[in-house]
Amino acid sequence: MKLNFNSFLLLGVFSVLFALSSCKKDNRADFAPVNNNDAASKGKQGTNAVTAATFRVVAYLPSWEGDVNAVQYTKLTHIIYAFISPTTSGGLSAIDNPGKLASMTTLAHNNGIKALIAVGGGGGGDAFHTIVASSSLRTAFVNTMVNYVNQNNLDGVDIDWEFPSAGTEANNFALMMQQLANAMHGIGKLTSAAVISTGATYVTSTTMTSVDWLNIMDYDDNNFQHSTYQSAVDCLNYWSGRGLALEKTVLGVPFYARDNRGDYITKNYNDVLALGGSPNSDTFQNYGYNGIPTITNKTNLCFTQGVGGMMIWELAGDATGANSLLSTIHNVILAQGGTTPPTGSNPPIGTVISLKGFNNAFVSGENGTQAMTCTRTTAGDWEHFTVIDAGGGKISLRSMGKYVSSENGAMAITCNRATASDWEKFDWIATPDGKVTLRGNNGLFISSENGTQAMTCTRTTASGWESFTVGN
Repeated sequence: MKLNFNSFLLLGVFSVLFALSSCKKDNRADFAPVNNNDAASKGKQGTNAVTAATFRVVAYLPSWEGDVNAVQYTKLTHIIYAFISPTTSGGLSAIDNPGKLASMTTLAHNNGIKALIAVGGGGGGDAFHTIVASSSLRTAFVNTMVNYVNQNNLDGVDIDWEFPSAGTEANNFALMMQQLANAMHGIGKLTSAAVISTGATYVTSTTMTSVDWLNIMDYDDNNFQHSTYQSAVDCLNYWSGRGLALEKTVLGVPFYARDNRGDYITKNYNDVLALGGSPNSDTFQNYGYNGIPTITNKTNLCFTQGVGGMMIWELAGDATGANSLLSTIHNVILAQGGTTPPTGSNPPIGTVISLKGFNNAFVSGENGTQAMTCTRTTAGDWEHFTVIDAGGGKISLRSMGKYVSSENGAMAITCNRATASDWEKFDWIATPDGKVTLRGNNGLFISSENGTQAMTCTRTTASGWESFTVGN
C-alpha cells in the first residue's frame, strides 16, 4: 500500500526498504516467468478457475480520506479499512476515525459485501518484526485480531507488512499467517495479505496456502508510469510461477498517479482529471496513471489468465460517472458474463437445490426428525430443497414434503412444518461472490454453525457461516 497517513516521518526508512524490496524489473530474475501456453503449469492451478460470478473486486478505503457514503458498494465484493497498526506486545494501536470504520462496515453489510481491517501499511507494520519472532507474541496477536474482528462485526483481516526479510523472518511470518488464518476460518472469517508484485521471497508456500487470497501490489514499480499493462503480465506470470493458486491471485491496480521526478509525489486519479488529464490516457504532464483503457485491458487480462480478481488502492482516488475506474472494472465483469449483484431478487422459484456451507458440507433437513445440520459430505434426498414462492418477495424451502422453519430464532431451525407461515418465510439474498444468505422473518440470518452444532437463525449479520453455495 501507499504510506499510512500517520507514517510520513518514516519516509526515509521506507525509501530504503522500497529500493531494496519493491517490485523492480531487475528483481524478476528470482523466478522465471511461466509460459502462458504451458498447459501443465496452468493445469496444476486450474485454468479459468474463476468466473465473472466469483470474481473478487477488493478495494481499500483509508482512514484519512474518502467518504463512506460515496462508495459504489454494489460494484465491490470486499472493502478493506486501512490501517490499524500492531504493537510489539501483539496488541493494536488506537485506530484513526473509528466511526468511519463502523459506518463503512454497516454500509458494506447492507449491500451484501464483506468488510475487513488492514493491519500495518507502509511504515505501519514495523512491530511485526518483534511479533513474528516469538511464539507467544504470535498467539497474542492472533487472539487480538479475533477479538477485534468480533467486536467490530468485521469479516476478516488483511495483513500489510512492508516487508519481512527472507529466511527465518519469512518462515516466522508464515507461522503467524497460518495461525491467523486457522483462527479466522474457525469463526467463519477471511484472511488476506498485501504483497509486492515480484521478487517476494518473503512469501512462502505456507503463507500462500494459508490465506484466502493475496492482494498483489502491482504499482509503484518506478516513478511516472509505475503500473503498466506489461507489469501486470509480468506480475501474474511471477505468481503463477511461484505456484499461487489462481483463485487466490488478486491483481492490484492504482487509482492514483505518480510523478517523474523521483520524489514519490502522488496525485489521485480524480485530481489528475480535475487538472485536465484525460480518463483515456495514462499520462498527463509529469504524472503517470492508469486510465480507462489500461484498467479495461488489465481486467480482461485477469479473466484471460483465470485469476481470482482485482484489488484497488484506493477508493478515494476514483472519479465519478463515466470516468469511474471502478465502474470500468464492473463493466468488464458484466461483459464477461457477470451480473449486477442482486439484492434479494431472482431466487430460483420451483427449482430443487442443495445448500453447501462454509465447511464444504451440505445442509440437511434431517427428514424433519431433529434440528437441521450442515454436516453431510454428499447431498441425498434429505439434503435437497424445493424453492417455493412465499409471496411478498420471500421464499420458503421444502424438503420431504415439510417446510424449513426459523423457529423465530428461539431454538435451532427445523424442517418439520406441514405449511408455511411467517416463521417459514425467508429473504433470499444473493451475495457478490455467487452465494446466498437466508434471512428469517425475525430479521436474523440462518447460520450453518460451521457444522459444529445444529443450525440456527440468530445472526444479526451474514458472514462465512451464513453464506451458502447453491447447487443442484
